[in-house]
Amino acid sequence: MHLRAHVLIVDFLDEAHLLVAEGSARCPLLRKVYFMDDYTKANLAWWNEAAIVHALGDAYELASFKAGKTKLHPLELEEVGNVAGKRLLHLQCHFGLDTLSWARLGAKVTGIDFSDKAIEIAQSLGQELKLDATFIHTDIYKLPDVLDAAGDFDIVFTSYGAVGWLPDLQPWGRIIAHYLKPGGFFYIAEGHPFMWTFDEKSTDLKILYPYFSKEPIKDESEGTYAEKSVKLVHNTTYGWNHTFSEIFNSLISAGLTIDFLHEHPFCAWECFPDMEEGEDRFLRFKDPAKRDLIPLMYSLKATKTTT
Repeated sequence: MHLRAHVLIVDFLDEAHLLVAEGSARCPLLRKVYFMDDYTKANLAWWNEAAIVHALGDAYELASFKAGKTKLHPLELEEVGNVAGKRLLHLQCHFGLDTLSWARLGAKVTGIDFSDKAIEIAQSLGQELKLDATFIHTDIYKLPDVLDAAGDFDIVFTSYGAVGWLPDLQPWGRIIAHYLKPGGFFYIAEGHPFMWTFDEKSTDLKILYPYFSKEPIKDESEGTYAEKSVKLVHNTTYGWNHTFSEIFNSLISAGLTIDFLHEHPFCAWECFPDMEEGEDRFLRFKDPAKRDLIPLMYSLKATKTTT
């Protein structure tokens, strides 16, 4: 059974004012309080503020999305394939535009995110657009406590700036496998682990962050990855770099078989200052000499072959 968060967003595009109408009373599990460490608390405050900023801002093009524009890129549309009639679980869905894009293509979607503000906006959009979408507010590590759907999904999906917010990928891999049907698959399109080692504010591709460190990386940038000029009240975040071996082993140890790994010289967001957007909506270095110099993104598919 899926838990549906019943929420009401009152004129958030004009007022930026969010109200939870029924979630606490009708969905008591959504009220369950979990211990959060200081890293998670800081990240949650940032994401709650960022969700409102992104819904109100220009980068996510909410008006064009409502008019029918998909937020998915040709890459994931091609590599995931036909989703019509399939059950799709979207991990770390933010305020749901990718999730709802899959719903428009015929998938029965469930999106989860630890930001209550993001889930409120996502649920409101799903109701407004009359799409078959369920949104659940939960920390990803606590998902089995609130979603009783083991082996229920054909596809588990995540993308673009997701795994770097997770300190430990072993439970992440187990959660992915837990929800997949035998024969179902996991798909991720994400920033390349090597790309994350570079100074994101420099045009000179200087190594700044260690590839193998497990320590959290503190960031105090004023804006967000999408709305760089906005000054947030909560501007401290913590992230983790994960090696390819961590990513692969978390999936393999959970019983998944890697179908493919593709590496790409483009990115879904402006990960460095000197980039330009192409017709495919991916960003590449403006300097031709840099365009094939380092990988910026990867995509991976893994299938659950056991029961």
